Amino acid sequence: MLRDKLLARKPGIISYGMTPPKAANTSEKIAEIAQKQCERLRDLELDALILYDVQEEADRIEQERPFPYLQTVSPDTYSKQYLSGLDVPKIIYNCVGNHSEAEFTDWATKDADQDRYSVFVGSSSNKQHVHLGLKDAYQLTKQLNRNLTFGGVIIPERHMTKQDEHLRVVSKMKNGCDFFVTQAIYNVEASKNFLSDYYYYCSENGIEMVPILFNLAPCGSTKTLEFMKWLGISIPKWLENDLKYSSDVLDQSIRHCQKIFEEIFEYGLEKGIPIGCSIESVSTRKVEIDASVELVQNIKALLKTKLESTLV
Repeated sequence: MLRDKLLARKPGIISYGMTPPKAANTSEKIAEIAQKQCERLRDLELDALILYDVQEEADRIEQERPFPYLQTVSPDTYSKQYLSGLDVPKIIYNCVGNHSEAEFTDWATKDADQDRYSVFVGSSSNKQHVHLGLKDAYQLTKQLNRNLTFGGVIIPERHMTKQDEHLRVVSKMKNGCDFFVTQAIYNVEASKNFLSDYYYYCSENGIEMVPILFNLAPCGSTKTLEFMKWLGISIPKWLENDLKYSSDVLDQSIRHCQKIFEEIFEYGLEKGIPIGCSIESVSTRKVEIDASVELVQNIKALLKTKLESTLV
């Protein structure tokens, strides 16, 4: 079970992340999309499915959004009403600042007899008005629902400039976070720099490290590449050039994603950091979604090989 793996701090947890369909779709169209997604993911033997709570984030960056923002179905609604046939634990992203304390309390206490999972997300910028802070959400959840296992977000690239991402993570762990999911990564140096500081800080202070799922997202076009950059994903210039000028951008992207994760995972095994993987497609193009499923299968094979080798 996912809860057992998280609390036992197991390496090799694998999940798939996706954004619910646009809210403007008819219920029939949403059901059709959900059916295709269930068929696509049913046989992948995932530990979890992550459902994002997408916000417009207009105040986060001045650059025009490459793809227009359209409101999506609530991840809770999509999970319960449309994905119930997919027998895999759902990790629901929750932008807690959008809720009042009463609204969040109502959400946190639902289905209190069942195992639930969530990633709590704070404000996208200091300009954003929030009704409920992350620390308040952590505290309320611990008081209200012991069966709601919650985690947080890590942005390894932020560590390159602020040098304190590991301290943010440890603070969230002390407030009850049992796992973390990163933003999509293309910068292996940023990720390893963060992991190094995380490892040595925890070692020096007697803190047990929790699982971190590093997010991989294939890139199949220059349009997707621009969207990734808008999202704040750090792509080194040499890698950006390789993708832009490749005769097969998608294949090049998949190979780079696998190589990046393999290096990070091996570093985690060496240091005893419980590292897992979450895979998504930031694009709705079928070819890129299919590539993300292919990447799941490749990463599963890699994890199996690496974990078995540690037992020899």
